[in-house]
Amino acid sequence: MMLCSPLLSAIPGLRHAFFTRDGGVSEGIYGGLNGGLNGGLGSRDDPANIHENRRRMAEQMGVNPAHFLSVHQTHSSDVMVATGPWQGASRPRADAIVTRMEGLSIGATAADCGPILLADPNARVIGAAHAGWKGALTGIVESTVEAMEKLGAERSGMVAAIGPLIRQHSYEVGGEFVERFIEADAENGIFFIPSARESHAMFDLAGYIRMRLENAGVLMIDDTGVDTYSDERFYSYRRSVHRNEPDYGRHVHSIVLERE
Repeated sequence: MMLCSPLLSAIPGLRHAFFTRDGGVSEGIYGGLNGGLNGGLGSRDDPANIHENRRRMAEQMGVNPAHFLSVHQTHSSDVMVATGPWQGASRPRADAIVTRMEGLSIGATAADCGPILLADPNARVIGAAHAGWKGALTGIVESTVEAMEKLGAERSGMVAAIGPLIRQHSYEVGGEFVERFIEADAENGIFFIPSARESHAMFDLAGYIRMRLENAGVLMIDDTGVDTYSDERFYSYRRSVHRNEPDYGRHVHSIVLERE
């Protein structure tokens, strides 16, 4: 049902999870072992199944479902500060959440993009970021770290864990994609290797996220090493496209400060 980071697991008073697709009630293309744990509110899955899956994840995190938070992600560098459950029926539009409130499970939703869970154990501040290529390129990592700092965290004390995402051997991109990264910084060329197809390359999203974290001053970094495309325990947008499936499931990767 979930994977954990050894670095985050060693922090007292903290709970986290990189949820797999297994252990829910969704079926068909959203299914998994003993039922699919699709948490994607934007997917075409039966809403009742999604809410039950999210209830199960909230239970695993030790919180009320109303305190199991995610945002409407837009591949931006925008960050929300959570001080309680979201007000109203709609979720805020952003790509990261930070908080210092105990009992609020904040999460990032993904299905190939890079989820990042962060914590400063001394300041008791946590963050959850969704880093697709666009968000990573435009600064979601730095925005999340800065937002945590404003809540009292220190970069040198932060621990970060990179969750399951599409890995370089599965992530083929076109020449225009490569050019965009090189134009931003010529040194970004190290994150690309040649593809078997002409004018294409394979992109190291995890390595790029790690570099952005390190450049932001976060040096204690864990990585699950999981490839969502090739590992059937996980949902994958690209795998669904290649199989001509009409939609795909989403994971919710979450972190919470336990009540003292």
